[in-house]
Amino acid sequence: MVPFPLPGTQLVHVGRQPIFDMTGDVVAYELLFRGSMAAVEAGRRDTYATSQVIVNTFTEFGIDEVVGDRTCFINMTREFLTGELKLPFGPEHVVLEVLETVDVDDEVIEGVTALAEQGYRIALDDFEWGSGHERLLPLADFVKLDLLAADREHLDAIVAACRQHPKIQIVAEGLETGEQLALSNRYGFELRQGYVLSRPQVLTAASLTPSKLRRLELISALSDPDADLEQVLGIIAGDPALTMRVLRASNSAAVGATSRVSSVRQAVVMLGLAHIRQWAMLMVVDDVSEATEAQMADALTRARLCESVAPSYGASPDGAFMAGLITAVAQMIGLSPAAIAHQLPLSTEIAKALARGTGPLGQVLRVVDAYERGDLHEVAAAYGGEDLPGTVMAAMRWSTKAVAATQSAA
Repeated sequence: MVPFPLPGTQLVHVGRQPIFDMTGDVVAYELLFRGSMAAVEAGRRDTYATSQVIVNTFTEFGIDEVVGDRTCFINMTREFLTGELKLPFGPEHVVLEVLETVDVDDEVIEGVTALAEQGYRIALDDFEWGSGHERLLPLADFVKLDLLAADREHLDAIVAACRQHPKIQIVAEGLETGEQLALSNRYGFELRQGYVLSRPQVLTAASLTPSKLRRLELISALSDPDADLEQVLGIIAGDPALTMRVLRASNSAAVGATSRVSSVRQAVVMLGLAHIRQWAMLMVVDDVSEATEAQMADALTRARLCESVAPSYGASPDGAFMAGLITAVAQMIGLSPAAIAHQLPLSTEIAKALARGTGPLGQVLRVVDAYERGDLHEVAAAYGGEDLPGTVMAAMRWSTKAVAATQSAA
């Protein structure tokens, strides 16, 4: 956990509360919006909150880091249920919770039906009979009953209505006392959630904030049905934070990534432009501040320098650019390259270079490190008589031009 953000970074948070089965094993987590490390309650349950939970979970932490191989329940607002905002992940290991604040009309029913047909599992949150949400019972896999606020007089009837749909599992939530836990046992509720079992945890990490302009620029490029892959690659590769998010998204089990990537191009191709478009849209909803110009230029200079010297060591230029960028981002957010590499779908060569400094890419990183700390003897020994200072100047000119182009377009 990072206690405070470094310059040009932000702290991102996501809450998670365990959901237990009848034997007391954790089988799932509900993911919750949290605005700070100290937040006890969600504070808001709107489209912004849902977008931030999705973006932070899948592209900042990585879904494996948040829930492992367990299922995650994510609150859904009307915009996501009707398809106005697309879900940038598949149905594996995810349950979509229809919030009790959603007005269930024909459009919502049509949208939830489509999601269920795509394989998404549906949960009805804080279910109450007469709210209109009973219209979704035939589509539901889970019904969450808040025993803290439950109307005991009608509980028998509600449970009986749910039991008419054999696939539905009932989640007893709001459990704060032993009496409520005993009540869930008496009714045979399959799943349980509440403070008497476990309070929510808040996970926190440092994150390099992507440029808002880059997000909008990316959306603009992707708005064309015949989007140009090279233009998209240029936008992503020119923004270290955006690159990291694309890499983490490509590593998400929820989008079905199965292979390891060795370049930004491969990650973009793996995700597909449709998924990139969906992530970019969510990043606009999840609006945050930008990294500083100097930090952007330094990170891009290092990545470009690694790319330029790579052929001298028989290393892949694309792989060297990625390795250089990851090490620059690691320094900016106060983490080790190995810690970041652990969350990314990197090729074995890049992963070993970041974790242990081995292989041709490890040599590239060492010579660039030596130059940056002013160890000219090590640079001379490693790089021979080639013109590294000239290569550095060329990398600086390239990165300055890239950052200036971004600023001038603002």
